[in-house]
Amino acid sequence: MNVLKKLFNGIWTSNPVLILLLGFCPTLAVSTTLKDAIGMGFSALFVLVGSNLVISALRKFTPQKMRIPIFIIVIATFVTIVDLLLYAYFFPLHKSLGVFIPLIVVNCIVFGRAEAFASKNSIIDSLWDGIGMGLGFTLTISVLASIREILGNGTLLGIELFGKSYSPVIVAILPPGAFMTLGLMLAGMNKININMEAKRKAREKAEKEKSKQLKASVANG
Repeated sequence: MNVLKKLFNGIWTSNPVLILLLGFCPTLAVSTTLKDAIGMGFSALFVLVGSNLVISALRKFTPQKMRIPIFIIVIATFVTIVDLLLYAYFFPLHKSLGVFIPLIVVNCIVFGRAEAFASKNSIIDSLWDGIGMGLGFTLTISVLASIREILGNGTLLGIELFGKSYSPVIVAILPPGAFMTLGLMLAGMNKININMEAKRKAREKAEKEKSKQLKASVANG
């Protein structure tokens, strides 16, 4: 499997938030600041990679009727590891993220990749799938958080950008701002994908026409 293709699949082609429309709860709730978004993103990335690896390794020994409880136990184990690590070494971040770290256990991105991919594919493929999907989630929530923090606070990673005279757009850091900003990101992603698809079809059509002309010239030749 092409590694770059798998990473691109998670980051763009099948972006878990903007294309698959999964994980909206943490995406909207933890994107008020870039720092929290990065912490949430890498926490989810760790859980995705770890659970994908274990579930893939156990796929041939997992009874079909027991797969859901087994998936939950595996995912919960890695979530517990992340929770304890954050509590021990990044306590302010752990306090800021609050209940959304334990809720990774029921995050539909993590569980969805376990069910749809890791339980049916090799360990290596599952590793790259977890990394790609984790990076896609991390980048999406980080971009969303950057926009909201800049507009709503005039800061980025707590660093003041516009000076004391800046009048923040308060709605950006409120729930309505989260929905509106994510909606604009979804619209932008759809627009780009539509344009890319149109260009691909136009290119294929041009290649077919060129091939027909070449065959006609050879036949007449």
